[in-house]
Amino acid sequence: MAADSDACVPKALTDFVFDLYDSVTLSHIAEEQKRLYNSDFRDLSSKYFASTPWPSPQTIATECNGDPLFLALYRELTHRHWHAVSRINIRDRMEGWQVYRELFEEILQEEPNFYITPGWAFDILNEFVYQFQGFCQFRTNLHSNAVKYGLIKEGESFGSVNSSGPAPPQNVIDNINMLTSADAWEVEQVFSYLHRLVKIGITSERPAYQYLGLFASVALSRLECLLGDYSASLKALMPISDAIVVKKDDTEHTAVEIIQSVFLARLSMAYHAGISFMMLRRYKDASRIWGDICAYMQRGFKTGQLRKLPNSDQFNKQYERMISLLAIVTHICPPAGTVEESILRTIREKHGPILSKIDAGEEGYEDLFMCPKFVTASFDNVYKLQMRAFSKEMAPQHACRKLRSYMKLYTSVAVSKLAKFNDMEVDDFVPLLISYKYRMLQPEAPESNMFTDDATSKSALDIHYYLVEDLVHVDEAEKERRFEKYFVGQISQNAEILGDAMAINTTI
Repeated sequence: MAADSDACVPKALTDFVFDLYDSVTLSHIAEEQKRLYNSDFRDLSSKYFASTPWPSPQTIATECNGDPLFLALYRELTHRHWHAVSRINIRDRMEGWQVYRELFEEILQEEPNFYITPGWAFDILNEFVYQFQGFCQFRTNLHSNAVKYGLIKEGESFGSVNSSGPAPPQNVIDNINMLTSADAWEVEQVFSYLHRLVKIGITSERPAYQYLGLFASVALSRLECLLGDYSASLKALMPISDAIVVKKDDTEHTAVEIIQSVFLARLSMAYHAGISFMMLRRYKDASRIWGDICAYMQRGFKTGQLRKLPNSDQFNKQYERMISLLAIVTHICPPAGTVEESILRTIREKHGPILSKIDAGEEGYEDLFMCPKFVTASFDNVYKLQMRAFSKEMAPQHACRKLRSYMKLYTSVAVSKLAKFNDMEVDDFVPLLISYKYRMLQPEAPESNMFTDDATSKSALDIHYYLVEDLVHVDEAEKERRFEKYFVGQISQNAEILGDAMAINTTI
């Protein structure tokens, strides 16, 4: 970090550290810790450290008896604050790795009896992946600058620096020297810590370890998605889907309930799992998970509940991203009751014009693809690679949608006639007819367990067609009655609104 704030430590800060230490190591009272972590820390940061770092762990060590685990938690918390309020440099990024390595080693080696709330556990692991992502992007940009100034050749690593081009800025040289002199944020080590936390969370009976294990699964899913391994991203969430029971506030809850109690975790899981479903061509599962979270957020915006949460300014941006992605998957795969009508109406209002242009062949889906900032352990521009893969996957969709629109008009039609409608020769059209059916055959998980390995392959088409000689026969797919799902959804929505209303303090 930058200059330390050790010279004069306010009494309010030492009192806060003492109380937080007591909450973590002795009292284990969730509500008290929530107040200290969510409110008091934020208030003290705004008052004393709006643009400066918090005092070092050594400065406040006397307030916690020098407890190494608490000091590691304090260091992570204050480093995260500094990461948020400053313009960080490579030293801060490198220090971040040491901060998390120290914390995870303390947690994993001794298994002490400590307590942190689910929200705190998620913030630690979410920031861990976020800083790894930021480091990878920084390293890729630095590599591009090194190539630009002739310090290395395209495809080379930082190990062989030479100068054969224009004089590079000194900060580029300094950053390269620092990057090559230390071992930080290696992808294997990042994976190792997350997998170890997941494992210990499954086996431990202590709430703090169970929370860390569950949210390590969410962080691991996000990391796998950012690296482009979508199957592994979904597999990482399997511990959450299994019937794990954890303790929270002296009561038992399922793993899913714990995840849903931390909205940012629920949002991260839904967004990255949805990306993985979509990239694996599991469009129905993607529309289901995005449709559910968007409907929940839509109601939360109306009631104002979401705006009360920390980092609420980011929620609307993420909501818009998922609405844009939903526009893609619902356009190429009929939602068939998986998305609420209010969300479909929002999609039509926001993205109807561009979807019309896509149908007319004037544009592609790329403008709607609001993807995460993909990273790579190497120096390749993985974002461009993923965009290229997405564009290749979406390329046949215009012809497929056009084909579907014509088939919905007939119960049987000649192949030659259908080919003519699609401006194709029969020999070219038949492969499209066959590939469309195959393309829309996708694994579909049960609603009770979306991340299971037992997903059943089903057709996502709302029509059934088959070819006999030179005729295409078309049957309307059986329309399921979904009245029960509608009423259950309305009951759930009413319960959420009633709960929000009951939580309002009406005392004067």
